[in-house]
Amino acid sequence: MQSKLSSEVLSQARRIVVKVGSSLVTDEGRGLDTQAIAQWCKQLARLSKDGCEVVMVSSGAIAEGMKRLGWSSRPSAIHELQAAAAVGQMGLVQAYESQLREQGVGSAQVLLTHADLADRERYLNARSTLLTLLQLGVVPVINENDTVVNDEIKFGDNDTLGALVANLIEADLLIILTDQKGLYSADPRKDPQAQFVHEGRAGDPALEAMAGGAGSSIGKGGMITKILAAKRAAGSGASTVIAWGREPGALLRLCAGELIGTLLIAQTAKNQARKQWMVDHLQLRGSVTVDEGAVLKLRDEGKSLLPIGMVAVQGEFARGDVIAVRDPQGQEIARGLANYSSAEARLILRKASSEFERLLGYTGEPEMVHRTNLVLSR
Repeated sequence: MQSKLSSEVLSQARRIVVKVGSSLVTDEGRGLDTQAIAQWCKQLARLSKDGCEVVMVSSGAIAEGMKRLGWSSRPSAIHELQAAAAVGQMGLVQAYESQLREQGVGSAQVLLTHADLADRERYLNARSTLLTLLQLGVVPVINENDTVVNDEIKFGDNDTLGALVANLIEADLLIILTDQKGLYSADPRKDPQAQFVHEGRAGDPALEAMAGGAGSSIGKGGMITKILAAKRAAGSGASTVIAWGREPGALLRLCAGELIGTLLIAQTAKNQARKQWMVDHLQLRGSVTVDEGAVLKLRDEGKSLLPIGMVAVQGEFARGDVIAVRDPQGQEIARGLANYSSAEARLILRKASSEFERLLGYTGEPEMVHRTNLVLSR
């Protein structure tokens, strides 16, 4: 029986990452399943028009490339995998773009590697781009940039990428659509006593013991990669659903609160998870001192930190580093992710955003630290 908690987790999700696997996208390697893509895009468009922010993480480039090149089995040579990805990516993005456009919704292609999300400056750039696209009502279609990296093809999988994207944009929900109904307590093909898991706790070690091994000959992931992805997504407060990708209206039904598949609930609220991450796990690289007016706006009004309220910059830091915000007496009142390096910050302190282009040579964010990247000290 579906719990009240699961209904709330699903129906209250407003920022959603959807991941679909290669076997679904390419109909088990027979080529892009345009009908399935059309159905997902129709649902994504409906959610977007209803006020949800949705991101699609889609596998299938290598599988589609294999089909276009006439290859029946996945090659092992890296250069052949990269070639297949390059060929297949053309058809993959075209399929999503045309179907979303038909629904009156814009789309954007975003190719990422794990390295993009490991580097703080590239992480912030990717985050800013995705959040801007979502604000514009555009659906980003994301895949790994398999044509230019080796290790991501050899070891990566898009279940992990889906979780990383959920972390990146602080999603409420990660939906992993697969060719399985969800998670069972054991392999139902081998154990007739296997029980379907409707709901669980993301990160529960028992779930990893239940998950099986490798995936299909077309894709690389198995159920274990989905369980680990749910654990990773939960780190930023996102719950995860693992569901059958051909379930009619699955995305709309899930977002209406109907539990389809297996729901793995994050145990930490989004804001709490982000605060924990900011306060406990990042090393301070420097600080800025602000005037009393800025102290008031940060503490009492919950505003972002603007350079015009800064009076001094201490230390050497880069964009994306964590810095302390200090009051005129030198006490730390907050910390957050810097949108500008220390050298840039020294140029724009006490300045209005209208002067940034003249001082820096480009127009960046108006804030030194945006309020979503700012944690007040106790």
